[in-house]
Order: sequence, then C-alpha cells, then structure tokens
Amino acid sequence: MASAVDPARPPVPVSARTAAPAPPKAPKLPKPGNSLSAAAAMPTAEHVIGPKSVGVLFSYSADPDTGEMRAHSCSASVVDSPGRNLVLTAGHCAFGGAVVFVPWYRSEYTLDQQSYGFFRVGDFFRDNRYARGSKSADSDLDFAFGRLEPSSGGKNAQDVVGANTLARTPGFINDVTMVGYPSSHNPEDRAVRCSVRTQWLPNYNQIQAKCAGMWDGVSGGPWFSKIDWTSGVGEIIGNVGGFNGGGPAVGSSDPAYNQNTYSPMHGDWFFRLYDEAKKNQHVTRTGGYQQPALPYSMGSGETWSHARLLASGEYTGDGKGDLIVVWTDGEVTLYTGDGAGGFAGERRLAVPGPAWQGVKSLTGGDFSGGSGYDLLAVWGSGEVRILPDVGTNGLGLGIKLADSGSIWSHADQIAAGGFGTANNVSDLLVRWSDGELTDYTAVGDRGFGTEHRLLAANDAWKEATLVTAGDFTGAANWDTLVRWSDGRVSQFQETGPGGIGNEIQMAPPQSIWTHDVVMTAGSYDANGWADDLLIRWSDGETTMYAHTGAAFGAERTLVTPK
Repeated sequence: MASAVDPARPPVPVSARTAAPAPPKAPKLPKPGNSLSAAAAMPTAEHVIGPKSVGVLFSYSADPDTGEMRAHSCSASVVDSPGRNLVLTAGHCAFGGAVVFVPWYRSEYTLDQQSYGFFRVGDFFRDNRYARGSKSADSDLDFAFGRLEPSSGGKNAQDVVGANTLARTPGFINDVTMVGYPSSHNPEDRAVRCSVRTQWLPNYNQIQAKCAGMWDGVSGGPWFSKIDWTSGVGEIIGNVGGFNGGGPAVGSSDPAYNQNTYSPMHGDWFFRLYDEAKKNQHVTRTGGYQQPALPYSMGSGETWSHARLLASGEYTGDGKGDLIVVWTDGEVTLYTGDGAGGFAGERRLAVPGPAWQGVKSLTGGDFSGGSGYDLLAVWGSGEVRILPDVGTNGLGLGIKLADSGSIWSHADQIAAGGFGTANNVSDLLVRWSDGELTDYTAVGDRGFGTEHRLLAANDAWKEATLVTAGDFTGAANWDTLVRWSDGRVSQFQETGPGGIGNEIQMAPPQSIWTHDVVMTAGSYDANGWADDLLIRWSDGETTMYAHTGAAFGAERTLVTPK
C-alpha cells in the first residue's frame, strides 16, 4: 500500500494479470446439537478470497497518492443506497482521520492494481451517543456508515461491486456467516469467514458468536444471514462490534480473545442511522441511550460451574416448565420458566448450608397431587423425602419416605417420569450402585408405590454416570436418557414396568458428552412435551436442546462458558 498512486488511474483488469479464483462454496453450518460447549468443538475461521462487496478500511497520514499507508484496521461492506456509495462498518472504526475503502482487498497487489480500485471515505455517520471502545450499554450502538467518494471513471462503489441488503436482526439466535479481514495473526492477509449460530450476549442488546481466528481487523465486518458467493452480495443482519469493540475485555493471549465475537442488534436505532446516511444527514441525539428490555440473564459460566444437581418440573403451577438447582454450597434456587424455552427469574428456596449439601440425587414430579410439582430428594445417608409444592410452599421438612441408614444410600441416580402410570409424572426410575435398575410406579406421600425390577444387578449399568427421563418419543411411556462414563449417550424408548425399552445410540464413546456434568429434561416451551434436554457442561456453559427426539434437538445456549 506504500506504493499508492493516483486513484483516478483505472485499475489493471483482473484478466490482464491473473484470473481470479472461482468464488468459494458456502460452508455448511454445524448441525444443531453438535457444536458442544467445549472449545475442542469450536469452529475455526477459514481463509477465502472473499465476496467482492466486502473489503478493508485503510487509514493514511496524508494523501493516499503520496502519503504513508498504515495497516488496515477494520472491515466494511457495501450496502444498498440511493447514492450507491455507502459502506457499513463498526462505530469504533469511524472516528476521524483520512480513510480509504478497498473492496475485495488482495494483499499481493499494490493499491493501483486492486481489482476494483479503492474509494476515499468522504464522511462517516455514527450515533453520537456511542463512545469508542465502550463497555457500557451504549456499545449497543457500535455501528456506522461511510459515504464513499467516486473512484476511477466517476463510478460509485455499488456500481462496481454491487451492494448488500440490510435486514433487522431477527432475534438472538441466528445462523450467520461472518466475513472480515484480520490484520493480525493473518500472514496471508486474506479474508476469513466463519459460519456459526449466534446467541445472546447477556446484559446487552447484542449477539455473540463463537469461532476461533477472529482477530483484530474483522471489526465492522458483516454477518450475513444469506449470501450468494458468485455475485458477492447477500443479506446482512449484524456487524462485528459492540461491547469493547466486538470482543471480550481480555488479553490477546487469552483464547477467548479471538474466539468470542460480538455484534450489535440491527434494530430501530440502526435503521434510523441508515436512513440519515442515505440522506447525507448528521443528527445529534440527546438524552442518552436507553436499552430496550432484555431477556433475563441466568448468570455466568463461572457461577454455573457450581450447579451440582438439576430438577425440571412445573413447580409454580402456571403450566410453564421451571428448574430447581442445588449448588455446591448447599443453596437451592428456583428458576421460573417463561414458556418459550427460557427463564424469567430466580428465587432462593434455601440459603447455603450443610442440609442440602448432603443431597445425593434429586428429581421433580407430581407425587403429592397438589397444584405444582414436588421434589423427591435422596440424601447420601439414605434418607428420602418428598417436598410438596415447593414452588408455592418452599422446601420445608416435607414427607419422609425413608430414614437415614436405609438402602436408599445406594440409589445413585433417580429420575421421575411416566413409567407406567398414565398421565402422571409419579413414577420413579432408580439406578442402584450395583447396576440394578428399578421402576417404582405411583410414588406418593404414602410410600414408593409398586416396585418393578427392570434389570438385575450388573456391571454395565454401574457405568451409567447420568440418568434423566423425558417424553422424547411421544408414546404412552416416557423414555430414559443415559450418559455413560465413556461419553456415550443412549436413549431407552418406552421405559415401563415391562422393561427399560429399546436402546438407540445418540452419541458415540469418547464424544463431547464426556463434558456433560448434570442433565435434566422438562417441558420448557409451548408444545407441552417434556422433550427439552438441559445440560450443564464442565466449563459452566448451560445449554438446552429443544424438542429432543431420537436425536438431540435445536441447541440454545442459556449460560455462556466461564
């Protein structure tokens, strides 16, 4: 770039140098449920030639014809406008200085040889309430537009490379392809792309994506909801930016630095700015920025790495699935469901202390016939209690079913479900320490109901590390889900008094599911089936696999990893 020449000179045609490589095929998006929380499964950005409508922003100390060109620091994309001359970038990329935009940038060519030339940025449009590099709410406004001057032959950028359309960010969970030009850790100095599923960035009106290799320089780069790699244009619903300029506030040696990338939501304020840029208007806004209502945040992965036991159920009696968590310090909390696959709030049921630290296993079911679900808890001592209607009554002392010192000290895993009692979640599946498997039907405040041995003591089931139950097949009886010690996940369909059911494998040995620490299944959305699988992983990340059947359902991140 130091060899910049008069931008009025027409660029050397591609055909006169080297034919441009064929545009790359769009990569396949990861299948829902296969993108585990563990870093080992995180996608990595790949080098591509890049779509011609995306390029880099270069700043320069004087005129680009004679002045020293500095390294490119941001990415940008041409967007549709009446003047055919706008690019979208990040707000933190639009703070003064002399800047040129180079579409389809190729590092092996000098400025005058770039396939589509370069365009001076005549003006930037950004929301004045945004502070560069902000870590506060105003980082929601980290987007900007640049007005480009015509280049050679008086052509505007949109006439040369086409333009992308802009659409509102539909929600926090989207399948996107990020494109940008890293200016560090990128010796090839080429564009990268990464196709990934986004999630909400807690406490901000922003989305985040997890993909390794998104280093400095991708700021402002577009997040495509769809793109035609042949024409080089598509639909954009986000751009790299937001909190701390689009990434976590950690040092570059921290893996999260290049693995977590943020984008502001493209909503009302974004499109107001877009309209002003199209009209070449600057508007000063007063009164400060007010965030829109945000979803409830369940906290951080650091906190959730201490979630020891989980139990699903409709504890509040409103027909929406809730979650009870027993923490390592003995605290017990109730997360109330919102009926849409998420949670609306948290309520403490027990303060930290030794009483609930002694609980070995836990499950939720309708054992006492009240207005909401009950808890059935087994202590390591062998004591067993039903705690009725905990959502309205609290925990209390409950109803004792077994004393300390009983055989229930050997009940390693329990799961409530409909295992033979029609229309009631009042049956109990027990995996004993010797591998025996038992189904108790019609458990209630008068006792354990009727016992059915499903499997005699055996070594195989000693390796059943985690056991939960859900209505995954929609048949008469519920199904049992097992995570084995070697990382396999099995589903046993139609568990009941007659047997554990037909086994299907959902994950192979040595799979990412070795990182599954706690799991539970419940009905967390409007379909009324207990087919939503909730997992707490070893790094504290907590995810839900909605509408799980014979395969894991669509993945939704509830808590990001620590």
